Amino acid sequence: MSRRRALTLAAAAVLAAPLAVAVPAPAGAAGQYTVTELKFTVPAGGRNCTVDADLYRPAGVDAAHPAPAVLSTNGFGGSKSDGSTAAVGKAFAERGYVALVYSGLGFGRSGCLISLDDPGTDGKAASGLVDFLAGERAADDGTTADYVTADGAGDPRVGMIGGSYGGAVQLATAAVDHRVDALVPMITWHDLAYSLDPNNAADRSVPGAAKWQWMNGFYLIGEGQPLLVPNLDPSRVNRLGCLHFVTKACETIRTLNSGRYPADRTKALQEYARGVSPVSYLHKVKAPTLLVQGQADTLFNLNEAEATYRTLTAQGTPAKMIWQSWGHSGGVRDAAAGELNLDEGNLETSYVGRRILAWFDRYLHKKKGVDTGPAFAYHRDWIGDPDRTYATASQVPPRNRTLYLSGDGKLVDSRAEVARGSREYRNRLVPTSHSESSLAGLIGLPDPAPYDTKGTYLDWTTEPLTQAMDVVGAPRATLKVTSPRTERVQHSGDAADKLVLFAKLYDVAPDGKKTLVHRLVSPVRVPDVTKPFTVSLPGIVHRYEKGHRLRFVVAASDGAYLGNEGVKPVTVTSAPQDTGVLDLPVVRHGRHR
Repeated sequence: MSRRRALTLAAAAVLAAPLAVAVPAPAGAAGQYTVTELKFTVPAGGRNCTVDADLYRPAGVDAAHPAPAVLSTNGFGGSKSDGSTAAVGKAFAERGYVALVYSGLGFGRSGCLISLDDPGTDGKAASGLVDFLAGERAADDGTTADYVTADGAGDPRVGMIGGSYGGAVQLATAAVDHRVDALVPMITWHDLAYSLDPNNAADRSVPGAAKWQWMNGFYLIGEGQPLLVPNLDPSRVNRLGCLHFVTKACETIRTLNSGRYPADRTKALQEYARGVSPVSYLHKVKAPTLLVQGQADTLFNLNEAEATYRTLTAQGTPAKMIWQSWGHSGGVRDAAAGELNLDEGNLETSYVGRRILAWFDRYLHKKKGVDTGPAFAYHRDWIGDPDRTYATASQVPPRNRTLYLSGDGKLVDSRAEVARGSREYRNRLVPTSHSESSLAGLIGLPDPAPYDTKGTYLDWTTEPLTQAMDVVGAPRATLKVTSPRTERVQHSGDAADKLVLFAKLYDVAPDGKKTLVHRLVSPVRVPDVTKPFTVSLPGIVHRYEKGHRLRFVVAASDGAYLGNEGVKPVTVTSAPQDTGVLDLPVVRHGRHR
């Protein structure tokens, strides 16, 4: 059985498993809150959509004693009843907030098609729920809310929190509804064109290498909704070529799976994927935003959060950013000790949880004296004490150490140390490097250690480090390659004929054991092999211990991605004044708290 087929069947097994269902608390349980199931019919994307929601109302909250509200929805494939989604309602209701938790469009028992957090559809649907919290709209059964703190007529005090698919929808909502007062998007995307088809070269007009494992796993989850929800709402069925996604989403998946990128399809793919992504509408987002991104995340890496953060702060939107330990690659069950786990409700006892509570205190309770923390914080997995794992900074560290790619396979500190030399690798018609099986962590399957096959990659390695080196942020490489076969076809009109390569960083221990940090790689479709090009590697937070070596690898393929069409041999030549460089963001001393 092929690896791709095995992973697809594994994803199907996930669909067949029942979702965890949270049992609503009875009215007045422990004197804390009540839970009421509500249905809403809201306009979204040119049609009316049913939204299935649960309203968590703290005891004692009424028109005379209003409280701010928190709005939240599920990650992709989930619903309002997921453990982590329902836990948001419980956690914030216990802390005095009115919480409205709902199933996103196309999931659970909400209607309409899956539209990938499109602001004009998913954002508008969430805005309809804000209308309810404002007292301007009743639920379908006539239930109204007149007990949410208001900043003015029709303007409720409301924040949003959620992860992944439930993260991007916050930005989409804030872009179409400026009544939203605070956002906490977690482990989510900036640009789906990059997330699903990353090209880490500077020229983003050139498509990248499709993440076929992640992409088809989620596609299967979306198309498999009848297995999860019997008697599906008819509004959730698309009769124009796919079952449960909007048509343009299906066309995007088909283009990516084809591996071909003619100009017209590439333009349509990128316009759609970016059009439903924060990259296209962040200029409309004014709500204060606390971004939380995962270091262990090959789906939405740290670079995505950094791009959102830089855009928001540049336009004057209040924003701060935290890089926590866990993300999609393994999930919260693999989180380091002391990390936020909403299933457990450990807000007060985790660094990220305390930052979230402070964020809502500041922007929902309007406590101006509350310290919302530093601009940037990051988790250090080499610190054993859970109370000291986060270091803080005023900004993401700059790239401040440069290494040079020597012709003898060494990474050296100066051009004078570069040896002249040329080396070649060539791809094969099947993948010869392995970084990850993307769905393995989510479904609990073992994943082989990363490897590269001799002759299909090149590497450059430092001498053993004389002291520990902490890398915090996204390294960058500038490369020049020679590939005559690619040069002959790269301007064919189909970007698939351009060269694809994969850059990555290993940590090599004194005993030779190699670690690919969080299994992260950087796919590149080279815009033009006759010219130097720059590669942004995925952001990492990693300590290279004393005695370890840093190894930079350029590989011909990776099993988690679609790659080269045909065999394209590649030569890399080095000389002291003409060689590739690797720039690292190295932190010398970090404060911690």
